[in-house]
Order: sequence, then C-alpha cells, then structure tokens
Amino acid sequence: MASLGPRDARVDDDAVPSVVGGREEGVLGREFRALSIGIVSVVLLIAFEATAVGTAMPVAARELDGVSLYAFAFSGYFTTSLFGMVLSGQWSDRRGPLGALTTGIAAFGAGLLLSGTAGAMWLFILGRAVQGLGGGLVIVALYVVVGRVYPERLRPAIMAAFAASWVVPSIVGPLASGAVTEHLGWRWVFVGIPVLVVFPLALALPQIRRRAAGAVDGSAGTASFDRRRIRLALGISLGAGLLQYAAQDLRWLSLIPGVAGAALLVPAVLGLLPRGTYRAARGLPSVVLLRGVAAGSFIAAESFVPLMLVTQRGLSPTLAGFSLAAGGGTWALGSWVQSRPRVEPYRERLMTLGMVLVAAAIAVAPSVLIDSVPAWTVAVAWAFGCFGMGLVISSTSVLLLHLSAPKEAGSNSAALQISDALSNVVLLAAGGAAFAALGGGAVSHAATGTSGSHPAAFAAVFLPMAGVALVGAWVTTRIRAST
Repeated sequence: MASLGPRDARVDDDAVPSVVGGREEGVLGREFRALSIGIVSVVLLIAFEATAVGTAMPVAARELDGVSLYAFAFSGYFTTSLFGMVLSGQWSDRRGPLGALTTGIAAFGAGLLLSGTAGAMWLFILGRAVQGLGGGLVIVALYVVVGRVYPERLRPAIMAAFAASWVVPSIVGPLASGAVTEHLGWRWVFVGIPVLVVFPLALALPQIRRRAAGAVDGSAGTASFDRRRIRLALGISLGAGLLQYAAQDLRWLSLIPGVAGAALLVPAVLGLLPRGTYRAARGLPSVVLLRGVAAGSFIAAESFVPLMLVTQRGLSPTLAGFSLAAGGGTWALGSWVQSRPRVEPYRERLMTLGMVLVAAAIAVAPSVLIDSVPAWTVAVAWAFGCFGMGLVISSTSVLLLHLSAPKEAGSNSAALQISDALSNVVLLAAGGAAFAALGGGAVSHAATGTSGSHPAAFAAVFLPMAGVALVGAWVTTRIRAST
C-alpha cells in the first residue's frame, strides 16, 4: 500500500470495493467489523459521559464547595479541547492517528479519574481540562481513521453510526447518571467509565495499527509539527478561556481579559480555518462554515427550549426535557438517510432541506409563548429540526473527507470541529445577551413555575437563530467546488 502512495491507494480501494460472496461488504462486513464496532463503541462511551456529566455536576460542585466555580468545570473542558483538536490534526497528518487516539483516550480516562477522586473544586476543574484535551485528540483522530481506512462509499454509513451512537446516551444517560449519583454517589459517574473503554480499544487499536498507522507519505515518526499552527492552537484555547472568564464575571474590569481574549482568538481562528471560510468560498471553506452555522444556531436555540417551557408554560423540568427526547431518534434517522448510496447524487439538496427544517423548527418553537398553542408543538417541531441536523452534520463530515487530500485530513477535520465549537460559544453568548437585554434575567423563579421573564426575551433568541439557520441554507449552495 505504501508503495502506491496514499492518494493512489485510496482511489484504488474506492474503485475496487471489498466483495464477499458476490456482495459488497458494509461497515459490519468481515473486513471492517472489528474496527467499526471498536470506534463506534468509543464514540458511544464519550457520548454517554457527555450526556451524563451534566446530571452529576451540580452535586459534585456542592459537595466540593465550588458552586461559585461551577461554570469553569465546563469552560475548562472546552478550552483544552480546542487545543487538542489542532494538536490531533497535526499529529495524525504527520505521524498517523494511532498515537493521537491512544494518547487522547488515556488523557480522557485520566481526566475522569482525576475529577472523580478530587477533594477540591480546583482539582475537579483540572480533571475536566485534562479530559477536554483527550476529547479533542480523540474526535479528530477518529475522523482521520475513517478517511484512511474506509472506502468513500462506506464513509456516510460510519458517520451515520457515529450519530446513532448518541441516541441511547441522550435518553438513558441523564437517567442512569441520576440513579448512580443518588444511590452510589456522583464520583462513580466519572470513575466508572474508563474501565468500559478497554473492550472497544482491544477491538479497534490492532486494526488501526495495521491499516492507518504512520504518515501518509511513509515517513512515520519523522515529520515535525507545524509550530505556527501549534502557537495558533494555544492562542485559540487561551483566547476562548479569557472570553469565557469575562462573560462569567460581568464587571467593568472584565473588559480587560475580554479584549485580550478577542485579540488572541480572532487571528488564531483566521489562521486555523481554511482561507475563505468566512466569505463562504466554494468547496471546503463553505463545508467548514456550514458546520459552524448549523451547530451554533441549533444548539443556541435548543439551550433555551427547556427554560421557556418551564418558565412560560409551567412544565416540570422533566417534561420540558422530554420535549427534546424524540430529537435523538430523528437525528439518527437523518444521518441514516444521508448514508444511503441512492441519495448521494442529491446530497447538496438534502443539506439545503436539512437547514430549512432547522430554521423552521427554531422559528416555530417560540409559538408556544402563545397560550392557545399546545406545548407539545415544540416537541414535534424539534423532531423535524433534529432530522434536518442529522442530514447536515453527518454530510459535512463526509464532504470534508471527500474534499481533503489524505495528508490534510487531520488539519481539516480539526478545522471542522473548531468551527463547530466556536460557533456554539459565540452564538450562545449572543443569544444570552439578547435574552438578558429584553428582560430574560429574572428567571430565578423557574423552580416555582412562575415567570419573571418577558416573552419577547425568548423571541429575541429564537428568531435571530432561525435567521442564522437560513443563512446556512444559502451556504449549502456553495459547498460544491467550482469547476
């Protein structure tokens, strides 16, 4: 394989698909079964941890006397994961994804153990930061594995499997975490997961070592990192951390770290994303931009759905949370639809449809501010919106690998994840500012079911985000590279 050169080898693999008994093999065929089960299981466990940790976090903060530092337990994960994404892209492109993946999983597990055994809140936050570094390393390395090992015809299916891995954790994770926290203690939510990673690693790592190890040019272990990109990665991580600190400490003095954070963040983002991303240049830049627009607009809106249902319609937190439960299934359904070979010629149209569904769901959600509109309207609308997200998010991953040369798959995958993560932060901050400006700050009565918020505060979040999603529908018309 190495003698052919990576690009020639990839084309050859795609042109001559694996055939067993007259049938083309799928992701669970004999050739790919162990690897597919292994890497999808890793994603499943990461998804379970991500959905479960929010349930245990308040109890952990209270027991560690660190409620005032609560937000930093989340921001610590985010800032280090950004650095991990860029580092993993560099590592995977130059030395293969095996080292980044194993180091990332080790760091993820070490962070979980550190948080789970912490005796003080600062140790807990440190554990979350180590965990974030590991998570950033893992997600990009997995994308590179998919790009190197699976022929192009199977990539939509494995991306759909990644999306489906979030369905069960999104439903079961919070309930299981709540039961464990109540009966065994919050620490077991953290220390119990690392043990479960052993089985998927035993399946996946031998396959990755055999089929995806080493640099694409055969110079495994000798290629050096791009120091400029590493410096930019440090800048984006530190800048994001300063901005989050400023946002969590609303005083005039906070303008200093806020400005410093922006000064670090903006040039780092421009240097790490493909040239032309923010003007929607055709091809890869628009794919990366679309990922951020879709994820940011949807997540920013979704964050306010339970709050709106509790404070404006008097639903219990449990019922408000269930309003989003069906979305996990329809998101997986959308990912499955985009993975069908028959729809491949229509991928761009499906992505346009997906963004229109997302925009419609976000625009319909605040209709429940009108008392005559049933509260279940949000659940129906969100199910359609999640179906649209399944079409779009998995497709951006597929297209990114299709448009990336093998030696650039890691860096481009990191750019995709950075666009996703940063847009979440920026649009959540913008939505929160609009919410507070229009009287949304008085939400402390949520526990009693009464509302101190003006309904317009919620509309000020949802309607602009619907507009952002419509911009995403336009961006889908730019993802086909010009000829």
